[in-house]
Amino acid sequence: MGEQVIWYLEMRDPDAHRARALPKTLNVVECEIPQFELNRFLYRLIGASWQWDEKLKGDQDAWRAMIESDAHRTFVAYDRGAIAGYFELYRPDGINVEILYFGLVAEFIGRGLGAGLLSHAIDQAWRWAGTERVWLHTCSLDHPAALENYQKRGFTIYDEEIAPC
Repeated sequence: MGEQVIWYLEMRDPDAHRARALPKTLNVVECEIPQFELNRFLYRLIGASWQWDEKLKGDQDAWRAMIESDAHRTFVAYDRGAIAGYFELYRPDGINVEILYFGLVAEFIGRGLGAGLLSHAIDQAWRWAGTERVWLHTCSLDHPAALENYQKRGFTIYDEEIAPC
């Protein structure tokens, strides 16, 4: 069994956000009516390349309850009608927004969409009334440019750990 590095990153001030414009080809839509099966689909579609499988093996009822709670929001990015990526925001305590999942569909990686979509996710997190902090975690199994993208947008690492993978 190998090891992975997990980085925890945060942004405590919206002015720290070094935004990139959302690419003109992307249309980002919030799924205002929670649909658990849509989230499962997006998780598999985007996560397949990055070994996202934890949620698929876990308690499906707990996952559904989280998605259907008022503390959870889902956004889908479309490029000319095709799903290009998505992100989920989760704020169970009312002040700390986690960018729970963020990613692009494999066919859309390398087209210059990630920085703008991440900026849109950060903007949505800060626009959520009451937000005091935005955070996320990533790991060494993620896309090689992921950590750098998060840091370029203004996130700073506040913790790091080594874990089995």
